[in-house]
Amino acid sequence: MSTVQFDSRCRLCPRLAAFLDEVRAEHPDYHAAPVAPFGDPAARLIVVGLAPGMHGANRSGRPFTGDHAGIILYRTLHKYGFGSKPESVALDDGLKLTDCRITNAVKCLPPANKPLPAEVRQCGRYLQAELQAAAPGSVFLALGRIAHEASLRALGLKPAAYVFAHGTEHGLARGQVLLDSYHCSRYNTQTRRLTTPMFEQVVARARELVTAGARA
Repeated sequence: MSTVQFDSRCRLCPRLAAFLDEVRAEHPDYHAAPVAPFGDPAARLIVVGLAPGMHGANRSGRPFTGDHAGIILYRTLHKYGFGSKPESVALDDGLKLTDCRITNAVKCLPPANKPLPAEVRQCGRYLQAELQAAAPGSVFLALGRIAHEASLRALGLKPAAYVFAHGTEHGLARGQVLLDSYHCSRYNTQTRRLTTPMFEQVVARARELVTAGARA
C-alpha cells in the first residue's frame, strides 16, 4: 500500500505529463500540474471527482474551482455546513471546508476530459493512500461511475460487487459508507440528468451519516 497521498511533481502517466506540458506552454498563467486535494485533512466526508477540468481546476489549482461543475458542488456543501462560502473562485478566496475534503480519481488534466483506464489505475496509488487513511465511519461521495470504481479499487474492493446508481449507499468495512451521485458536470445538470434537489438529497444524506458517525 502506498502512503503518499499526493505528489505535485508526478509524471507517471506519459500521455498526461506531455499534455500538461503543452497546456502550460499555451497557458503559462494556468496551474497546469497535478491538482492537490482540497479541504480538511481529517475530514470524515471525502468527495471523489473524476479529474481536473481544463479551465477549472487545471487553471486555478483547486478541485472544482473555476468551471461549471463546481457551482452546484460548493453551493451544496455550504448549504449543509461543509463549506464557509457557497462558491469557490480562487486559491486565495478564503474558502474553508469543515469535515470535508475534495479529491479526484485522476489528479492531472486528461485530454478531452477522458482519462484512460490505465491512467486511472496508475493514479489510484494516491487515492488508495488517501482513502485507506480515512477514519472509521468516514463517508466517501463518488461523483460518477469512474470515481465510484476508482474508490472501490482504492479500498481493495471489486467494483462488480457494488453497483453504481445515483443515490445508492454502500456499507463498507470500519463503518464507512460509499455514496454515489451523478457527476455535477455541465452536461449532466443542463440535461437535468442531475438536478439540484437530486444532488442536495445525496449531500444531505452524507451530512446525516457524518453527524451520526461523530456521535458514535
